[in-house]
Amino acid sequence: MASNQSAYAPSPEAPEAGEWDEWNPTAESVAPDRGNKHRLPKPRSIARGSTVLSVAAVAAMGAGGMAAAADKSPVPISLPDLSELPDAPDLPKLSEMPGISTLVGADHAPVTAASTAEHGATTTSWATDAGEALRTRILEDVAQQRDAADQAVRDAAAGQAAATAAKEAAAQKVRDTAAAAKAEVAAKKKAAEVAAAKAEADRLAALAASYTKPVASYTLTASFGESSSLWANTHTGQDFAAPTGTPVSAIHSGTITSAAWAGSYGYRIILTLDDGTEIWYCHLSSMVQTSGKVTTGETIGRVGATGNVTGPHLHIEVRPGAGDPIDPMPWLRARGIDV
Repeated sequence: MASNQSAYAPSPEAPEAGEWDEWNPTAESVAPDRGNKHRLPKPRSIARGSTVLSVAAVAAMGAGGMAAAADKSPVPISLPDLSELPDAPDLPKLSEMPGISTLVGADHAPVTAASTAEHGATTTSWATDAGEALRTRILEDVAQQRDAADQAVRDAAAGQAAATAAKEAAAQKVRDTAAAAKAEVAAKKKAAEVAAAKAEADRLAALAASYTKPVASYTLTASFGESSSLWANTHTGQDFAAPTGTPVSAIHSGTITSAAWAGSYGYRIILTLDDGTEIWYCHLSSMVQTSGKVTTGETIGRVGATGNVTGPHLHIEVRPGAGDPIDPMPWLRARGIDV
């Protein structure tokens, strides 16, 4: 240890502070100390290592480290002046080191307790402002997300309501269309019924103009299908009781195909219509027309009581297609004759 310390001891006549004599190493000064293997590091090495460590620690803290320690009491950091050391390391300027410029001034003055406290207050204020800004940012983001979620719910509800309204409108349109179609069908049916009734009325009116009653004044007596001892079978026509000599008219235009005595029918005229239907006029007292064409309402004979009778009357038979007789009353009414 003595030999190592003598290597760094100044000469008896030490120069003024800051001046050093040139040191020439000797064998004794550079020879290893075999008796002591655990030598302490040289003071200047310790100083240089401590300085580098301190600077690295401060640089590592940075602005983020200061913000994290904003709520703690500031710790003063002292940096030695390395410029007076004879073998001062070639270190970067403090202003060039990240995070250091916030701790020292532009003149690179050492950080004192007062400056550290002032910087701590500044850092605390900055951290508070940064925290408040972050809190405000988070609250704004949450509010925006909540508003977006609420808007999405409103949009979904509005879309559902619109879809429901559209569906209901479509269903109502279908119902309206069906109702309109039903009403149209009913109206057409009603119109068809009215038209058919009018057509039937027109037809009956036309028939009434072309058909007429066989006698103008009469009393209905024996009807079609009745039974009596006077007839071998049932009654085959309709009887119109009237005084003898009452004019008998042609019910419709046609052709007289027979006019003669017919036994129990007495004097009979057969009027054949254009459709082949035969009208038999029986029990006549006289025959005015015995052949040829006649028109509706033309007198062809007169009421009498000839043949098998109990009193004067006109016996009418209707035989479609010259066949078997049918009830004359429905046939006459179907042609507009009110009997």
